[in-house]
Amino acid sequence: MLSLARRPLSAAVPAGNLLGIHLFQCPVRTLPYPTTSIPLPRPRRPNPFPFPIVSQTQDAVGIVAKLSECIASRGGNIHSVDVFVPDDKPVFYSRSEFTYNPRLWPRHELHNDFLNLSRCFNAQTSTVRVPDLDPKYNISILASKQDHCLFDLLHRWQEGRLPVHINCVISNHDRPQDNHVRRFLQRHGIPYHYLPTAPANKREQEILELIQGTDFVVLARYMQILSESFLKAYGKDIINIHHGLLPSFKGGNPSRQAFNAGVKLIGATSHFVTQELDAGPIIEQMVERVSHRDTLQSFVVKSENLERQCLAEAIKSYCELRVLPYELKKTVVF
Repeated sequence: MLSLARRPLSAAVPAGNLLGIHLFQCPVRTLPYPTTSIPLPRPRRPNPFPFPIVSQTQDAVGIVAKLSECIASRGGNIHSVDVFVPDDKPVFYSRSEFTYNPRLWPRHELHNDFLNLSRCFNAQTSTVRVPDLDPKYNISILASKQDHCLFDLLHRWQEGRLPVHINCVISNHDRPQDNHVRRFLQRHGIPYHYLPTAPANKREQEILELIQGTDFVVLARYMQILSESFLKAYGKDIINIHHGLLPSFKGGNPSRQAFNAGVKLIGATSHFVTQELDAGPIIEQMVERVSHRDTLQSFVVKSENLERQCLAEAIKSYCELRVLPYELKKTVVF
């Protein structure tokens, strides 16, 4: 299996400090931004606590300097900064991790400082999370008959490797009470909703009511196409796993499509759901080599293993503020 490993969140955090993350995106200017636009507090004694920041802004001289100044003025310490500026687009993307002392930089002041920074640069995106202080992302999982992706997510969640709160699991396929998924959900107090679907009734209004208040939704092999009206009504991100290496082999039964095509690499793709089937911006892809000796069944087995890992990695990247939209059908994944 081929996959690029990403550096984990900063591990060494001094006692009494926290980790922060900032994600940022803004448009580009050709001249430096004003040096007096951001009201910054007087410097305080350093005492780091790491957290991530993500940004999307217009590129210009001084963006990284202002970001560093904002953090340093509060006694924070930057651990890493990832920056992406497309050659042909006037846009600046960044993700930063830093440590700080929450007693010296209270959470509401931290929020306001980065809000001022984002206004200075007309940022399209400016998100800050402090994993040890902020609530976990609240999600719902939709699934159909196959359990492999669903149960893998539940297992990772149980082990603390999936930084989310699971609001509920919704399925259009019934599972008996003694099913291993149902037993797990009952044991951990996670509601399970069986909503059988039909071509004339996708139960979308009921699903919308159940996922109210969630931060995003995960489709763990949910084999129903969500309507345009559903996507607009929900209005938040939905992450899907497709058991094929998009943009090849869209639609149903991609493993058989790949097998019949005689491919030498099979894959899985996790992407955002859009109105166009299997065409949303890609978050994660994983592949594995196959040969003429493989059968259709071995294709399926290998594909399911890729699907588990690909979906979990996409959710983890999303929760760690590593994902930003880039153009209409692309993403920046730090």
